Amino acid sequence: MIKIGVTGWGDHDTLYKPGTKSTDKLKEYGAHFPIVELDASFYAVQPERNNRKWLRDTPDTFQFIVKAYQGMTGHQRGDIPFNTKEEMFDAFKLMIGPYEETGKLACVLFQFPPWFDCRKEHVDYLRWCKRQMNQTPCALEFRHESWYLPGRRESTLEFIRKEGWIHTICDEPQAGEKSIPIVLEAGAGDRVFVRFHGRNVHGWNKVGNDQHWREVRYLYRYNEAELKDWANKLKELERQCGNVYAVFNNNSGGDAADNAKQMIDLLGLEYDDLAPKQLDLF
Repeated sequence: MIKIGVTGWGDHDTLYKPGTKSTDKLKEYGAHFPIVELDASFYAVQPERNNRKWLRDTPDTFQFIVKAYQGMTGHQRGDIPFNTKEEMFDAFKLMIGPYEETGKLACVLFQFPPWFDCRKEHVDYLRWCKRQMNQTPCALEFRHESWYLPGRRESTLEFIRKEGWIHTICDEPQAGEKSIPIVLEAGAGDRVFVRFHGRNVHGWNKVGNDQHWREVRYLYRYNEAELKDWANKLKELERQCGNVYAVFNNNSGGDAADNAKQMIDLLGLEYDDLAPKQLDLF
C-alpha cells in the first residue's frame, strides 16, 4: 500500500476553509490524507494533552510519522533539557506510547543533520539509538553524502537492514556533500519512507545568518513529469517491501498539499477510511 501525506498540518491553506481554527485543522486534514509527519516533536517532547488531542482528532486508521526530538539527532543547540541522554530517550518513548497503543504510529523519523557524516563514532551512535528505541519502528534519514558514496552505499544499506532501520529515501537538491542521492532500496521490514524536499538547489545550502533560509530551502513545486516519474518509483518500492509512506515537505510556497494530491491522482489511490469532510452549508 502507498500512503501519501505532507509534513505538518498547519501550513497548508488550500486544505482548509478561510477562518478554520488552528486547533481544528488536523480534523479536516484527516479528510484529505491518511498519514502526516508530526514535526512538533522535533522541537520539544510534546505534553500528553497534545498527543491525546491529536489522536482523538484523527480517524482510527490514521497514522503519524513522529519526528525524533532534536536532541536525539544532534540538532540541539546548547545543552539538552534532560540530565542524561537516556532520560531524554525515555521521555520521548513515553510521549509516543499512546501512538503505539492505538496503532497510529507509522514510525519514528530519525533525521540526522548535514554534519552527521559516515564515521565510526556516528555508526556506534546509530546502534545505540536503535537499542534505546527497542522494537519501535524507526526510519533513518541522512543528510550527508558520505553515507552513499561509491564503495560505501552497499555497506550503508546492509547496515540499515541489519540494524532494523526503515530506509528513508529523499528527493532533494543535489547540492554537494550536504545532500544525498535518490537510493531506491528498501531497508528493514515491510515498509519504506519517502520524503519530497523539492529541488531548489539555490536555497538548499542557504543557511547561516540568513533568517529566512527555511522559507527559501523548501520553495519548490514539482511539475507533472517529475511526479509521474516518482509515481513509477513509488510503485516499484511498493513491489519491494509492500508499504510505502511518502510525505511532501516542499511547504515554503504552499505547494506540498497540492503536489501530494496530484500524486494520489496519478497513482489512482482511493482511501476509504478518511475523516468526513466538513460541509459548507452556505
